Amino acid sequence: MKLYYAPGACSLGPHIALREAGLDFELERVDLTAKKTATGGDFRDINPKGQVSALLLDDGSLLTENAAVLQYIGDRGGDLIPPAGSMERYRAQEWLSFIGAELHKNFGPLFRGMQGEARQAFADILNAKIGYIETVLAERDHLLGSFSVADCYAFAVLRWTKDVNIPLDATPSVAAYLKRIAGRPMVQEAMRMEGLKD
Repeated sequence: MKLYYAPGACSLGPHIALREAGLDFELERVDLTAKKTATGGDFRDINPKGQVSALLLDDGSLLTENAAVLQYIGDRGGDLIPPAGSMERYRAQEWLSFIGAELHKNFGPLFRGMQGEARQAFADILNAKIGYIETVLAERDHLLGSFSVADCYAFAVLRWTKDVNIPLDATPSVAAYLKRIAGRPMVQEAMRMEGLKD
């Protein structure tokens, strides 16, 4: 398998999951602005959506979108996702959907430099969503109770609060969660490979 990634992007979630699952994989960096791969190819020839995460499978097919990629990885190694058909699996899907739709997408406008009242509106939305996660993490260490692909994705996205100046002072359980996840050896390895710091 080969994971196409951009440092610190949402593809950090699948990168962590691949390491946590103990799977064999290659990495290829993508410049998302130029849409070029590290080997000089046009990334849109690989993924016409032009976005990471993109996981090239051993049969030559491509799987995209974090929720799908993370479930695929989880089904192939480790105890990163509950079994298909179980209520716990639906809870994992619920978290992956929430992270993708409610967190991930609401960071976009802030990364594009939105200012003023519009920026505050998106910051308020994110703070409300992070506040919900705070209530969950105040009672347990991980989103599903034990470490899972949902935590891989949440960690990748919640790290962006630093990049867009959203403080976590009002959500100490979320701040502690990020430190706890960052301390995992496979998370540290993924971050080191991507040139990231805590």
